[in-house]
Amino acid sequence: MLFRVALAVAVLVIFVYGLVDVIRTDARQTRGISKPAWIVVMIVLPVVGAILWLLIGRPRGTPPQQQARRHPTAPDDDPEFLRNLESRRRNQAEAERLKKLQADLEARDRQEGTGTDKHESDEHDADGLK
Repeated sequence: MLFRVALAVAVLVIFVYGLVDVIRTDARQTRGISKPAWIVVMIVLPVVGAILWLLIGRPRGTPPQQQARRHPTAPDDDPEFLRNLESRRRNQAEAERLKKLQADLEARDRQEGTGTDKHESDEHDADGLK
């Protein structure tokens, strides 16, 4: 009786471990058959499926601890994040510079427009054509 309980627990542990390992593995890294097919094999043949997965289907050279997905890095340790941050900062500074230039240009156009009208009216006064 105790042997049967121990055997049932061992089968359950092997099945759960194998199934979780299949689910956590990237679909592109599975060998033999596709990931959904491995899941079906694991459900239909729990112990045999788990053993086949560990021997045939699992990606080579990746023990269970190292196979887990890469842990996220802190933003200040991620070079790609820092590169994107610097790029966004430069883009924002350039956008602000362009807005200032545009505002300066519009202000100059308004001044020239007002100045031109005044200058033209002065010319008309001098000629007496007003």
